[in-house]
Amino acid sequence: MKESCGGNLNKLWNKKTLLALGLGQCLSLLITSTGFSSSALAKRGINAPTSQSFFNYVLLALVYGSIMLYRRQPVKAKWYYYILLGLVDVEANFLVVKAYQYTTITSVMLLGCWTIPCVLFLTWLVLKTKYRYTKLIGVVICIAGLVIVVFSDVHSADRKSSGSNPLKGDMLVIAGATLYAVTNVTEEYFVKNGDRVELMAFLGMFGSIISGIQISIFERNELKSIQWTSGTTFPFVGFSLAMFLFYSGVPILLKMSGSAMLNLSLLTSDMWSVFIRVFAYHQKVDWMYFVAFATVTVGIIIYSRGDKSKKKSGEIGDEEIGEARGEATRGSGASEDVGSTRVAPTNEIIVPHHKGTNFNTVIFCFSS
Repeated sequence: MKESCGGNLNKLWNKKTLLALGLGQCLSLLITSTGFSSSALAKRGINAPTSQSFFNYVLLALVYGSIMLYRRQPVKAKWYYYILLGLVDVEANFLVVKAYQYTTITSVMLLGCWTIPCVLFLTWLVLKTKYRYTKLIGVVICIAGLVIVVFSDVHSADRKSSGSNPLKGDMLVIAGATLYAVTNVTEEYFVKNGDRVELMAFLGMFGSIISGIQISIFERNELKSIQWTSGTTFPFVGFSLAMFLFYSGVPILLKMSGSAMLNLSLLTSDMWSVFIRVFAYHQKVDWMYFVAFATVTVGIIIYSRGDKSKKKSGEIGDEEIGEARGEATRGSGASEDVGSTRVAPTNEIIVPHHKGTNFNTVIFCFSS
């Protein structure tokens, strides 16, 4: 009996799981640091959300573009798919960073949980992925926690630390989190069927172009009015470096454990942000935040327990889609079956059909 329990623990805490958990917490701390950088700039009256993300995309293009040029490998996916991904990603960052002008960092971190139900919905709608009822119950509980956050901001709207317009900020975060779900699911597909370096290089290149155009139209005057002191330069630089490291680590975790694991790991950023606000900045946090965090935590536990009997029931989560595709490819040979991937004569990605849904449909659903 003891040997069986020990074997189960060893199987649960294997090297891959520990690496995924560790990387997830590193990414969580990075996203928390970007939140505090954005909050510091917002307190100084700087309203340039696209400009903050611009240098991150430039770094991605320079670093991973150089690696692509050095390797000289053919591109595995159509370049215009990366344009659409870049557009969605830029606007997601714009909405979330913009939210810091209106609400608190704690609200932004907690409301980021909205990405999880969006990921589930998109994989169910577009990729026809099935989920157990326990997962859905966990998602509902997480959403209940998000509702508590919104009511908490409305309740504390008269407080100086709550932001100029908390409800508007909450809505911006929810919209941005929805777009983040689109990018997470799309990036997971590219990582598991394409190349991580190619994804980062093209995302950086097109993200830089789109951001540059948006800055020249909407934020040109704002940048001219900024007084570039150490108090404004350091948050800009810190934000860019943290985002670059975050973007570099996301594809690795997506390939290891999938988008569900990524978003579950990022939920701990709520805890880090609350602790930093209370112990480092000595700020008061509304008691409803703790209720919301506890509610979201219960939802995550229920959601995670839904994975244990997944294989017995034949249902898979979004994190196992890539593995299922690989098995279908090895077993299909040269024939073309529904739900499998044909082996291409070139290095270009051949997109599998998910019960009548092709990748063009995926892209258009994501961009609509």
